[in-house]
Amino acid sequence: MNLLNFVVQFPEESSCQRKWEEIWDKQGAICSRCDSKEHYWKSDGKSYECKNCPYRQSLRAHTIMHGSWLPFSYWFVAFHLVTSTKKSFSAKELQCQVGHTFYEPIRAMMHKIRSAMGSRDAQYDLSGIIELDKGFFNTEIHGKKKDKPLKRGRGSQKNTKVLGMAESVPVAASDDKKSKGKPRSKVNHIKMSVIDNLKSKTIDNKVINNIEATAIIDPDDSTSCTNLGKLIAGHRPQVIPKKMIGKSLPWVHIAISNAKRMLLDMFHDIKSEYLQNYLNEFCYKFNRRYFGEAQFERILVASVSYKNQCRYHI
Repeated sequence: MNLLNFVVQFPEESSCQRKWEEIWDKQGAICSRCDSKEHYWKSDGKSYECKNCPYRQSLRAHTIMHGSWLPFSYWFVAFHLVTSTKKSFSAKELQCQVGHTFYEPIRAMMHKIRSAMGSRDAQYDLSGIIELDKGFFNTEIHGKKKDKPLKRGRGSQKNTKVLGMAESVPVAASDDKKSKGKPRSKVNHIKMSVIDNLKSKTIDNKVINNIEATAIIDPDDSTSCTNLGKLIAGHRPQVIPKKMIGKSLPWVHIAISNAKRMLLDMFHDIKSEYLQNYLNEFCYKFNRRYFGEAQFERILVASVSYKNQCRYHI
């Protein structure tokens, strides 16, 4: 949705509330006490009352806005800015745009939106041929790590480990001739997950939770991936020279490189505990890159159906 259409459709707080109620009705309100799906709408209190029990819940209850006192209009501006930009949007910039006095509530709101994006993508597993590799993202050093001498390379305290996964679809021979110099495959969906270490058990758990058992995985020939053949249908490890890794596993490295550049351009330096949320946003928007203006409607659906599981409070 472009800016002009957004301003026309949501000029004030009441229009945002009506849209939120519309999405609620489409998804179906569920009573948190008895799990009933039959409700009355109480316009006087702007809440749903369960037909089975007298329990009432507001429009914000058990959604991404659970416990939030920020106006609906703030949330809708955030939804619009996040889905209408190719990269990202910082909480500081959003604070300036909405004119809010305090930074912390806006920051928490943005992280809850990113968490909802991650929860939505977690419902789907990758399938087909999967490129799999590790990436190392620079993050802030804090806590006990500050007291230790700074290491160099992969073991540096500034590096946070990320497992990248990308669906790779081979292109037809006719298409291959037209794309000389480009990867001989197309990319569908991607996932990125922060990991604590490079142990095979850690990689195995991520593969089980994010990739279908019928998939074929193309990793490098590292000790971290030795057990993958027992977990999925196909496992094709290969020894890849450093100069050839961009050609052998192109899409997972393109995705990791683009994510690094986005974080560097927008946020410069981030804390490791928030890295997963930023990756959630990157992957969510990448996986819906062809949705166009429909992205705004999709983030509303994801936010209404999102259960309040994250630790941020507004």
